[in-house]
Amino acid sequence: MSRDLTTDRFATLTFTRKVAAPVATLFAAWTSPAARAVWAAPTPAVTVEFLEADARVGGREISLCKVAGEPDIRVEAGWLDLVPAERSVGYEAVSREGVRLSAALVTADFAAEGNASRIDVTVQLASLAEDMAAGYRQGFNAGLDNMGGVAERTILFHRVIKAPVPVVWGAWMNAESLPKWWGPDGFSCRTSRIDLRAGGEWVFDMIAPDGTVFPNHHKYGAVIPETRLDYTLHWGENGPKHADAWASFDDIGGATKVTLGMVMATAQEYHEAKGFGAVELGLQTLGKLARIVGAA
Repeated sequence: MSRDLTTDRFATLTFTRKVAAPVATLFAAWTSPAARAVWAAPTPAVTVEFLEADARVGGREISLCKVAGEPDIRVEAGWLDLVPAERSVGYEAVSREGVRLSAALVTADFAAEGNASRIDVTVQLASLAEDMAAGYRQGFNAGLDNMGGVAERTILFHRVIKAPVPVVWGAWMNAESLPKWWGPDGFSCRTSRIDLRAGGEWVFDMIAPDGTVFPNHHKYGAVIPETRLDYTLHWGENGPKHADAWASFDDIGGATKVTLGMVMATAQEYHEAKGFGAVELGLQTLGKLARIVGAA
């Protein structure tokens, strides 16, 4: 639902969604760049290209909204406050062909509701070059609908590893060590090629304890050293994409909280992954990471 209180160039718009996902997962879908890239386009006619994305307090996000035959819309946003699973506060400024169209303060509040959760978004909008209220209302309604669907097919898990962030990051972003621990207990990796830079890839087979081979292809997007990496997962080399994923690394008093998130490509793949124990297997993988850095 939505409503607005408009006076001349100023409007306060509010939006509410209830989502069938835990509140921590909903917060991650709202804030994590890899997830935001999945749901940001309000309609199939719009393509959103992210030029920069840093989901930390003080971090900035720059994107271009592209529609065939029309000038690009540039959106610059930034995070002012982030309280996990509770609240986010940010700003965004919209421009077209160098002309600033609007500026807004965007506040999102999150709450658990049983096994589901709720997001309440307030947009305090100043239209500058033209009236932007209707466009904001349409865009946020469509985006939040998309975001709810993304949250409902997102798998999220965490592990605190008793080693500093540089050590844990180094074990992940090292072409020799990553294949040694990646995968659940009993699995091994056979690498064809590996390049762990932004724009790089890892083509490999995961081999189960019974010898079953699972071809994999990871394609890397943003890599922010000792902070976050984004990647997509494919069924075999250049095969169908089955997830958009990210891993983040947070210092917790000298230890490292690793968060691994995966937005499955479809609801069916989400339910299949949950059914074969993706969370438990993912936690086993992070357990192997802890062991390789000597912090199990």
